[in-house]
Amino acid sequence: MKTKKYLKTALLVVIAALFVWTFVFLYRKSRPKATEYETVVAQMVDLEKTTVVTGKVEPRDEVLIKPQISGIISEVFKEAGQNVRKDEVIAKVKVIPELGTLNSAESRVRLAEINVRQAQTDFDRTEKLYQEQLVSAEEYEKEEVNFKQQQEELVAARDNLQIVKEGITQNSASFSSTFIRSTIDGLILDVPIKVGNSVIMSNTFNDGTTIATVANMNDLIFRGNIDETEVGLIREGMPVKLTIGALQNLTFDATLEYISPKGEEENGANQFEVKAAIVVPDSVTVRSGYSANAEIVLERQPHTLAVPESSVEFSGDTAYVYVLTREKPQQFERRAIEVGMSDGIHIAVKGGLTEAERIRGAEKTKE
Repeated sequence: MKTKKYLKTALLVVIAALFVWTFVFLYRKSRPKATEYETVVAQMVDLEKTTVVTGKVEPRDEVLIKPQISGIISEVFKEAGQNVRKDEVIAKVKVIPELGTLNSAESRVRLAEINVRQAQTDFDRTEKLYQEQLVSAEEYEKEEVNFKQQQEELVAARDNLQIVKEGITQNSASFSSTFIRSTIDGLILDVPIKVGNSVIMSNTFNDGTTIATVANMNDLIFRGNIDETEVGLIREGMPVKLTIGALQNLTFDATLEYISPKGEEENGANQFEVKAAIVVPDSVTVRSGYSANAEIVLERQPHTLAVPESSVEFSGDTAYVYVLTREKPQQFERRAIEVGMSDGIHIAVKGGLTEAERIRGAEKTKE
């Protein structure tokens, strides 16, 4: 009987102990664990606030080569991608005369021939009479001048007819307008015409047909747009770091040289055009139209006290950090500080915190 009583008592003790242990376990588990944080200290760093402007690379000047006469392209001597010198021939135009102009030019020649024959007859008659001393020297000289004038008019009429027919005269072959020449040294970017295409010269009512686009690829600029919120922070002469999408491993130096005085609205925001002159090494080939990003340093603060911006709490116009006051368990004191510029990662601390103090950072990851 006593043995059974002892067993029963022992069982009750075990059950009671198990109950108490379960209660304590659940109680401890239900209690919130204290959150632990990483701590960071303020450091002296170099801060730079930058902005990135998207745009493209292009020659400073692109020259459109236009014909000086209307007609049909008979030959093309150059193609895009080739270098060309000033006055070098790019294409040749065959003149197709306008019927009314051609008839007028031919009529002018016929009339000039008639006048020359008549002037010749009058001069011969006057010369004979002068030799016989029947007319004065003044009369003779007058007929001589008239004869020479009619001869010059005939030459001019024939030249005009040749120009109408062929766009050239024998006396001006070296200056022929039928040969389309480059006006600058450079690289041909585009030749939009082909043999057989009709072209027209530039006039009051028409810009004329573009024979080729030529540019000096040794003088390149970056052209892009910057938002109005940042345009007030930049100025001409600022250094620019340029990265080109097609040349990802290279960075180019550039100098900001133009900021548009007038903004253009784009997607609801005012954008201002900027241009920067690019320095391109001789060993690198940059093509017109490459997309590029220009990084401009808006503000720089070297060797300034700063903390990670993620560790700063902002409330209204005041910035706060949590300064460590006790190691274990961790205790922090909320403190207002004075902050300055930010580079997006660090923010400058102007006052309220020393370099030796540790502040709350990110929450520690639980294993």
